[in-house]
Order: sequence, then C-alpha cells, then structure tokens
Amino acid sequence: MTSPVLRDLVSSRLPDFPWDQITSYGDTARAHPDGIVDLSVGTPVDPTPALVQQALREAADSPGYPLTIGLPQTRQACIDWLGRRFGVTGLGLDAVLPVIGSKELIASLPTHLGVGPGDLVVQPLLAYPTYEVGAVLAGARVLAADSLTAIGPERPRILWLNSPSNPTGKVLPVDHLRKVVDWCRERDVLLISDECYLELTWEADAPAVSVLHPDVCGGSHDGILAVHSLSKRSNLAGYRCAFVAGDPAVVGELLAVRKNLGLQMPGPQQRAMIAALGDDTHVDEQRALYARRRRWLKDALEGAGFRIDHSQGSLYLWATRDEPCLDTLSWFAERGILVAPGSFYGRAGGEHVRVAFTATDERVGAAVERLAG
Repeated sequence: MTSPVLRDLVSSRLPDFPWDQITSYGDTARAHPDGIVDLSVGTPVDPTPALVQQALREAADSPGYPLTIGLPQTRQACIDWLGRRFGVTGLGLDAVLPVIGSKELIASLPTHLGVGPGDLVVQPLLAYPTYEVGAVLAGARVLAADSLTAIGPERPRILWLNSPSNPTGKVLPVDHLRKVVDWCRERDVLLISDECYLELTWEADAPAVSVLHPDVCGGSHDGILAVHSLSKRSNLAGYRCAFVAGDPAVVGELLAVRKNLGLQMPGPQQRAMIAALGDDTHVDEQRALYARRRRWLKDALEGAGFRIDHSQGSLYLWATRDEPCLDTLSWFAERGILVAPGSFYGRAGGEHVRVAFTATDERVGAAVERLAG
C-alpha cells in the first residue's frame, strides 16, 4: 500500500533508469571465461594527474564553508582555460559558476531557472538522458529535434546543444552553431550547450567549437550558457568538478537559487580544479591514450562488419550493423563485451550501439581479440 506521503511520487514521472535495463546482458558478459570487457559507460580508468592529486592534498585543511560562487581563482582558471584552448573572449568573473559535477547541474537547471508545467524544452534527437530528466522534474514537456524547423511555432524555454555529442560523437560546425544562436536570440530562447567533450576530437577536419567563441556568438554571450566538465579531460569524475559559463544575468540567477539551496563546490576540489585547468600536458597525454584505444576498437569493429557513424569526437564509437540494437547488444554480450544500446538515447538510436573506449589498454585489447574471433 502506498503511503499518503508518497502518493504523488516524483520518480514515477521519470523515464526508466537506462542501465537497469541491461542487467541481463551484463550477467552474460561477466560469464565469459576471461571476464567482462565493459565498454558501456564512459568512466575514466586512468590515474588522476599527479599535480591535481597534490593540489587536493595541499588544500585538505578546509574547515570553513565554501561560497556558492566559488573562489575567484577558480573562476579565473575557467576563463583562462576557455581563452587559451578555445579562443573564448569577453568573460568576466560574474559569468562563471563552479558546480558539483555537470550531471547535477544539467538535471537541476530547468527547475532552478523557473521552467515549469506547460513549458517546452528542446533537446537533440539523440541525447544524453539527463536533459530529459531535468525537464521532466520541472514538469516541462520535451521535444527531441535536430532541425529548427521541426520545433514549429512554439517558443521553447530552453534549447540544448551537445557537441561533440554523447552518444554519437558528432561535431557541429561553426555555421550550424551560429544559426542556432541567431534562432534562439530572435525568439528569446535560452541556449545551453553541453561541451563536456570539447577537448576530445579525433579528426582534423572536424574541430569542436564553443558556442561562446566570437565566431559563433558575435562577441556577446547574451542568452547563452556553456556547460563544462573536468571528468573526462582530467580523469576527475570522482572529484565532481564542473562549471557553467556565459550570460552573466543567467549565471546570476543560478547563483541566487543555488545559494539558497546550499549548493557549494568544496574548497579542496576547487584547488584541484585550478591545477587541472592550468595544465594542458596531462590532457594531451590522456588524449593520446584515448586516440590509440579508439583506433584499435574502430578497426576491430569495422573488421567485424560494423559501420561507424559520426564519431568525430567524444569517447564513444557509434556503431551499427543495421539491426535492432538489442540484437547487437546480445551479440557483444556473448563475447563478454558490454556496450550501451542506442535506444537509451532516443528512438533514432534503435539500430546503433555506443561503444566507449575508456577501458584500460588490456581490456580494450581483450575486446579486439574477441571481435576478431
């Protein structure tokens, strides 16, 4: 019997948690004599950079409450990194907010910005599931669309972009990004770009560009936010270090709400974040590791009869044999390999699987051998 207190469960409005749906495939893969090769989740497995660990240790004595707005040095490190690596200009300290992991931010953004019942949130046709979760928690409707014309006459409250994409690895060019910025500004729609894989692109003719770059936004950040994470570029998933940057007025609204909720990034993590953003060497070294693993898996998948679509960036290969994705999932599981079904990310992914290349060299090598067998 349901408790009266829990009669209107929030969780009942949410989509099923995707990973709960592939438990049986994981069980099959784990039964392989040489163990499972888990390529389903893009979690880092390589060490956190030594300079970041050292910065965390040195900041361990942190008895006072941190401020929600974050240290000025943390925000300046974000600004300097965006300028140095991606040519972003014109950001002030009031345009940056450190946050406790990008997933928490993405899930809470609609609610924190006053999106509610009757409002529309637009996300990519194939999308990270948390965009939908955030909209549903706020009571909003969700439209999955890659074409602006598919949105119709209604004005969305939020339009999400994700480049490089999770799950497809697709990289959006400058012209496309500029077109979306202009469309949103004409209609007073908040554009939020999830740029967590911006440093992880693999093809010279498809560089990733931030929506905050002047070639995209015309030198003004009005109506735009960009979300960034250190989880992938610096192996900091366990530290929960991320930030949002863009329109100072929107950042200020988020700050006002988050202060009341007590959402504060711990001080030691902020010091680690400063160290990570200030160093490019460890990112380039990690990127080289991923490039090698990507090459091994891409060659092995193509040798096994798969087609790789998009996949110019991110930490995934978007693979298909033009069959239902659960059939493909089963094929992999029988070989002791677990991948993610494309249906997790939208109906358009029904014949693809997402293959992460974040496993160790040894496990990726095992997958390559099994794919060749």
